[in-house]
Amino acid sequence: MSDFQPAQDEFADVLRTRRTVNRFLPTPVPDQLIMQAIDVARWAPNHKLTEPWVFHVLGPRTARCIIELNREIITAEKGEEAARKKMARWEKVPGWIIVTCQTSSDAVRETENYAAVCCAIQNLMLFLWSRRIGTKWATSQVLQDVRVREILHLGTADQRIVGLVWYGYPAASTESRRRPISDITVLHP
Repeated sequence: MSDFQPAQDEFADVLRTRRTVNRFLPTPVPDQLIMQAIDVARWAPNHKLTEPWVFHVLGPRTARCIIELNREIITAEKGEEAARKKMARWEKVPGWIIVTCQTSSDAVRETENYAAVCCAIQNLMLFLWSRRIGTKWATSQVLQDVRVREILHLGTADQRIVGLVWYGYPAASTESRRRPISDITVLHP
């Protein structure tokens, strides 16, 4: 391990520099770029080619419904002021995608499908970051509310909501650190 040299190329740089973005510029991201990101996302590995994902690209009216529902939930739990602050932050997010996963009664297939959708979300975020578009993958409490299923017209329980991906041009740069590779790697003889 002492002779380990990290990869130094453009792809490795995209992987290393992608960070969760919490503040976005109001500039909209072109729809064509979002469709390209979804195209790349769908090439994620998926066992038996189930392609278990659906990308729900939310327009302003649908995003507003989720913002209002979240305001209602936060008001009930934490009060008006907390709800107002969160609502103000959410209203500034320029782009919204909710990603769902095909469910299965088979526990192994369920796990495989969920893992595949997580890979697809990562593909989506990495593609967008390579175009300098930031993302935030959220599993917010509001997504567990049955009314979100109604807003998205999901109907039956055969789709599991895996996450909400906000996207937009970052308003600030973000940095992060990682533990050394020697702290997370076990070499077996």
